[in-house]
Amino acid sequence: MTDPRLSVHSVTFLGATLDEMRRTWRDLGVSRLSLIDTQLGDPQLAKVVDAEGYSVESVYHLFDSTDGLRRAIEAAAGVGARVVYMLTGGRGASSWEEAADRFCDAVGPCLAEATQAGVALAIENASGLYADLHIAHSLADTIELADMAGLGICVDLFHCWTEAHLTALLQRAMPRLELIQLSDYVLGDRALPARAVPGDGAVPVETVLGQVIGGGYRHGVDLELIGPRIEREGRLAAARRACESVSAMLARIDAGR
Repeated sequence: MTDPRLSVHSVTFLGATLDEMRRTWRDLGVSRLSLIDTQLGDPQLAKVVDAEGYSVESVYHLFDSTDGLRRAIEAAAGVGARVVYMLTGGRGASSWEEAADRFCDAVGPCLAEATQAGVALAIENASGLYADLHIAHSLADTIELADMAGLGICVDLFHCWTEAHLTALLQRAMPRLELIQLSDYVLGDRALPARAVPGDGAVPVETVLGQVIGGGYRHGVDLELIGPRIEREGRLAAARRACESVSAMLARIDAGR
C-alpha cells in the first residue's frame, strides 16, 4: 500500500492528459499530488481533486516575473495547493549576488499574498546544468537564497546527496523545509538526467529521510522519476516500484522512532 505521505511528480508523466493522470494516480494509490503550474489551467483539475479527495502537496513554477508568480499563487490556491516551489530564472551575465538580489526584489511583493492565500513559497536546489533557469545549485546556496528572500526550501536529494556536510546542511534547512524530493543514482550512469528508482542506487535515501523526519519534518515526500533508466523500465512501472520502495522505507523509519 502506498504511504499517504507520497506523491509522484507529474513531470514523471510529462505530456499526459488529465484523464491519463487520473488513471495513473488511481493505479499508484496516491492521495497527494505534485503538479506543474501548466496543469492548473485545466478547468477540470479542481473537479478531479475534489471528486477523488486528493490533496495537492506542491506545484512547480519557473519564476519569470512578479506577476507570473502572482498568477501561479492564485491558481495554486484554487486547487488547495500547500506549496509552490520554484526555479528562480537564470542570471545571464550577472554575478550570483546581483541575480540573487534581483530575484529577492521580484519575489518580495508576493510573500504577503501567498500567506493570505494559504500557499507556502519555496525554492529548490538544481544542477548547474540548469543555469539558464536557476541560480541555486548547491543546497548551501539554496539555503542562503531562501534566507535572503524569506522563502521555504524544497530539497531535491538527487542534486545534493554528494555535498560535504550534508547532515549539517539539512539541519540548517529544517526551519524552512517545505518539501523533500527523492530519486536515486546508479554510480557510473552518464545518461542524463540519470535518475533511478529509490533503492536502486547509491543515494542514502532512507538515511536522509530518517534524519529529516526525526528532525521534525511533517510534510509530503515527492518522487521525481525522469531519464533513460525510468523510460526503459516504463514510467508507470518505475513509479509503482518507487512507491513500494519508499513506503517500505517510511514504515521502517516510523517503526524505529
